[in-house]
Amino acid sequence: MGARMRLRGKVAAITGAGTGIGQAAAKIFAAEGAHVLLLEINEAAGRETQAEIRKAGGRAELLRVDISRAEEVQTTFEKIRTDYRRLDVLYNNASIFLGQADAPVSQLSVDVWHRILGVNLHGLFYCCKSGIPLIADSGGGAVINTSSSAGVNGIPNCDAYTATKGATISLTRSMAVEYGPRKVRVNCIAPAAILTDMVRESNLKDPSFDEDRFLRVTPVRRWGRPEDIAQVALFLASDESAYLNGAVLVADGGITITPAFL
Repeated sequence: MGARMRLRGKVAAITGAGTGIGQAAAKIFAAEGAHVLLLEINEAAGRETQAEIRKAGGRAELLRVDISRAEEVQTTFEKIRTDYRRLDVLYNNASIFLGQADAPVSQLSVDVWHRILGVNLHGLFYCCKSGIPLIADSGGGAVINTSSSAGVNGIPNCDAYTATKGATISLTRSMAVEYGPRKVRVNCIAPAAILTDMVRESNLKDPSFDEDRFLRVTPVRRWGRPEDIAQVALFLASDESAYLNGAVLVADGGITITPAFL
């Protein structure tokens, strides 16, 4: 378990907590003392993460939910209120990237547009709608949203995904202004080049993607790890970031400021 225990006594809900960055965050949050609620549509992955956390001595509970369905989200947060009577951290990590199905708007199918927005934007809204009042009623806490370099720079051939990630940044800032007076801080992480299944789908399976060139123009000269982003989320979840509100932390090894990448 973590020596500092920066989240001791806190209840933290993480969407998409069964794999990738969400899984890494769940393990780190639990090691730092949080009771972690694993909000995950993939029940098998969620149960595996839950088991790993419990084996390490942490506290975790899987709550199976499809965040694109408003009724399921509402029911899940009602359960959290009933069972735990508080929520201190909401980490909206879950997102989807549909690979070659996403496209420029003129080629993008309506079904793909709605599916991506359903998870990445509507799911974020549903979780905040139910979660923020509970955090406020608990005396305040932290909301952490997940954008992307696609929300900061123009990224071609994924206009639905890019739209959701730009909207995430704008919504983060709006909610930060709205709920800051109620002691709910809302911040955002914009990762890029993190080696997850999503990146393998979006980049490494793309025949036009030149990994060698990509790493040459990345200032830190490596792919990011899920743990790299989870540590940023830990900072935002903890009291150490008490004066951060409405911030967008770009965690990308410097890619988005590298002219050769643009």
